[in-house]
Amino acid sequence: MPLWGMVIDLDKCTGCGACITACKLENNIPQCSPEEAARGRAISWMDMVVETEGEFPQTRVKYFPRPCMHCDKPPCVKVCPVRATYRNEEGIVAQIYLRCIGCRYCMAACPYTVKYFNWYKPRWPTDMEKANNPDVSVRAHGVVEKCTFCIHRIQKGKDQARAEDRLLREEDVIPACAETCPTHAIYFGDLHETDFQVARLSRSERAFTLHDNLGTEPKVYYLAEEKHHF
Repeated sequence: MPLWGMVIDLDKCTGCGACITACKLENNIPQCSPEEAARGRAISWMDMVVETEGEFPQTRVKYFPRPCMHCDKPPCVKVCPVRATYRNEEGIVAQIYLRCIGCRYCMAACPYTVKYFNWYKPRWPTDMEKANNPDVSVRAHGVVEKCTFCIHRIQKGKDQARAEDRLLREEDVIPACAETCPTHAIYFGDLHETDFQVARLSRSERAFTLHDNLGTEPKVYYLAEEKHHF
């Protein structure tokens, strides 16, 4: 049974935001007005955390792309009263949208703030409506939504491997964020497959997880920046 995980190399990330845009288009994430965004109602399954170090003119900027962490011990699952959010057998923390009652307990429990409440009926500009991905559901308003590691792509990859009567290869499953990253900073795959690059990198000396002191055991790893000498 695979255990899906992701590695993001902070040495390669430029903060361009291509992963965020790709995620929005791939997963039919609705747009909102500037007024709604100002009220904290924008939805983005992957966001960008920006940190600065030092003082001008020696300021240094660091970027942290942040999807759902797909924890092995997810706090959000424990607090959902209707079990709309759950961890499946392949390590993905998934959402059953039709079961969600919008209580937002899971949002309060998530220490990574990567869950979003859909406050309004989904809408897109007229010229973008036909660009919606038919493989991904359009969520009704009043539910909590989040990154799914592009689970529809995972299923397609498994179906293709089964049809060809072979094992799943690393290149069979590439989520939208990883496919679009211009610097190839995002790696994805089965953490159980030691030959996969994502598995090797998750065990490297540079690898770390966010808030690892909380015991949530995230499956998104970051590679710390190496010290460069110029």
